[in-house]
Amino acid sequence: MKKLTIGNVTLDNPVILAPMAGVTDLPFRLLCREQGAGLVCMEMVSAKAIFYKNKNTESLMEIHPEECPASLQLFGSDPDIVSEMAKRIEEKPFSILDINMGCPVPKVVNNGEGSALMKNEKLAAEIVEKTVKAIKKPVTVKIRKGFDETNVNAVELAKRLEQAGAAAIAVHGRTREQYYAGKADWDIIRQVKEAVSIPVIGNGDIVDGKSAVKIMEETGCDGVMIGRAARGNPFIFKQINEYLENGTEPCKPSMEEIKATILRHSKLQMQYKGEYTAIREMRKHVAWYTTGLPHSAELRRKVNEMETMEQLEDSIEQLFLVK
Repeated sequence: MKKLTIGNVTLDNPVILAPMAGVTDLPFRLLCREQGAGLVCMEMVSAKAIFYKNKNTESLMEIHPEECPASLQLFGSDPDIVSEMAKRIEEKPFSILDINMGCPVPKVVNNGEGSALMKNEKLAAEIVEKTVKAIKKPVTVKIRKGFDETNVNAVELAKRLEQAGAAAIAVHGRTREQYYAGKADWDIIRQVKEAVSIPVIGNGDIVDGKSAVKIMEETGCDGVMIGRAARGNPFIFKQINEYLENGTEPCKPSMEEIKATILRHSKLQMQYKGEYTAIREMRKHVAWYTTGLPHSAELRRKVNEMETMEQLEDSIEQLFLVK
């Protein structure tokens, strides 16, 4: 299998876990890495929050040696603050620093951050240029097709970001206006790939090995980034790698494997966040893991009322005993 090199970092494979706020925390990243993710991306961190020493930010940046290589993602719109905070945290054990220019959430966009930066190419390039000069680690950027259909500028922006020193660019084939609705436009990823010489990572509607191969063939992209399809499904990395390597469709995870993964995920959440937070974090993950399984709707209803990890584990055991 072709490896992917970003700056001075070479990944085992080109299959990457996308950064997702509220999802790609340390426990989930560990599971994805164990299943074969070539790179795991952390939840996005506010550069301003680091600047103001926000107490919750430090835990967001915790990295376990076994999940590496990891990409730490910053968001912000002030070139000085982003670059200075990148320098401040550079000694942390992440391998790559990513700058978010794709988040569509209103509270981020309304601050001129995330995908709002696509509307100001000059500022976007300045943020990258100053950050590249401030740190030695590779700096990558995640962008979208454009802000909306009247402002489709991924190609122009990608060129400017490459000139500013970006080591790679991930392109989500939807506009900010689309959020995650509709079909991702893979052709814009092809256009970006043809316009720049740095690695381009395709993102959007990659749900299995076949779609991973298809986007790479259609766009020429150097790697694939898996977002929503990984929720409740860390197994997807193993499946895509097998398809890329051998062209074979791997077996779906057994019920026993799904159960063991949920229980392991729960234990990791408990270890890193304590019972109160862990049980609440696991509610959404259990919903994702068990979608489509018999009696899962009843389990999801119960989980939302649970207060202890023991209750959760007992309910999971019971669900998987039912034939």
